[in-house]
Amino acid sequence: MTTADILGFVGVTLLLGAYLLQLRGRLSAEGSTYTSLNAVGAGLACGSAWLSHNWPFVILEGVWAIISAVALVRILLARRP
Repeated sequence: MTTADILGFVGVTLLLGAYLLQLRGRLSAEGSTYTSLNAVGAGLACGSAWLSHNWPFVILEGVWAIISAVALVRILLARRP
């Protein structure tokens, strides 16, 4: 198993796990945990796609990671007093 495979499996597991927990009502889609899992999972999947030279998925996962990271920053800034 290559580094790209490991990164991909971990990233996809985080993404799918977050989605499953959200669907089951265990995580809020607006919460920092869900958004963090999306940002990290997408970032790892993007890294895997980069190492595999799978450019369409680099774009998909990279944009997903950026959107999630921006959302996470907004969530965290909204919590500040």
